Amino acid sequence: MSEKPDKESKTEDASEKKIRDTIEKGKLPFAREAPIFASFVAILLFAIFFAEHSAARMAGFLSLFLEKPEDWPLGTERDVILIMQIVMFECGKVLAALMVLLVTAAIAASILQNTPRFVLERVKPQLSRISLKEGFTRLFGAQGFAELLKSLGKLTFAGVILAIAMRNAQSELISGMSTHPAVFGFVINDIAKEILIAITLVMLVIAVADILWSRFHWLQDLRMTRQEVKDELKQTVGDPIVRMRMRSLQRDRARQRMMSAVPTATLVIANPTHYAIALRYVREENDAPVVVAKGQDLVALKIREIAEANGVPVFENVALARSMYKQVSIDSLIPAQFYQAVAELVRIVYARKPASAH
Repeated sequence: MSEKPDKESKTEDASEKKIRDTIEKGKLPFAREAPIFASFVAILLFAIFFAEHSAARMAGFLSLFLEKPEDWPLGTERDVILIMQIVMFECGKVLAALMVLLVTAAIAASILQNTPRFVLERVKPQLSRISLKEGFTRLFGAQGFAELLKSLGKLTFAGVILAIAMRNAQSELISGMSTHPAVFGFVINDIAKEILIAITLVMLVIAVADILWSRFHWLQDLRMTRQEVKDELKQTVGDPIVRMRMRSLQRDRARQRMMSAVPTATLVIANPTHYAIALRYVREENDAPVVVAKGQDLVALKIREIAEANGVPVFENVALARSMYKQVSIDSLIPAQFYQAVAELVRIVYARKPASAH
């Protein structure tokens, strides 16, 4: 059996963590047709804005060989090398704009797809890159077959559009043959521009489709099985069972601390079995009573039991207990709206105590 889960079992969308981890590893979607489209845009820009001027300058330079051949001696090997250097330098100046446009377009196409980042893992040696099995799978597997279909579809589409463009340019080409050679050159230039525009538009459609497909295919490959989602959740926030156990222990400890504070309470307000709130009031400690314990049902009964065992007065007041339980929190002063009702109970408690205990 394969160690990798099959695609049918990957029913869940990729989590944000998996997408983030994949991006950090440099495994990003990349449309190969986008740089090709950018190259055609660069060539088209060169043809429109630079080609005529560059061709005229190159023609002027080459005309020097025909008009004054005596100025170019070829007697020695050094003379030949010198002429070759001059010609290559002039050709380089003519093509410099094209090269700059091509490089800029290629870089822009890559940057616009994904933000550049240095990922050490991408340059690490990996055995899978030289594995015959992996290479065979890439070439003849489902992905390789899909790439083949894409290439055939791209060539067919581009060929049809190019044939239509050539057919439309045929009449112009035939008409231009009967004109002056200098004029015919401009006809050829216009036809070339029209063909370049047609090819560039075709590549635009293909590039957009490839970008959308690469993003979709990338997200599909990142899909997860339900078990992977559970495992990631455990790694991110811990095992749910362990978390539940920890929360249970925390509640138990908090309840124990709360119960240990009940004997220090001044009074307990109960309803009579559903709710219980233990309050402590000492003038020297706080300006208002403090909630030292609160509970419902079994916890409320336990609070009453501890209070009665330690001689803490218990007052049964259904309305007050229910209202206070919803609005008070442990280790906090009671809200102002309960001051008057609780103050009456505190006076009763202090009235019951001997004068020496006040």
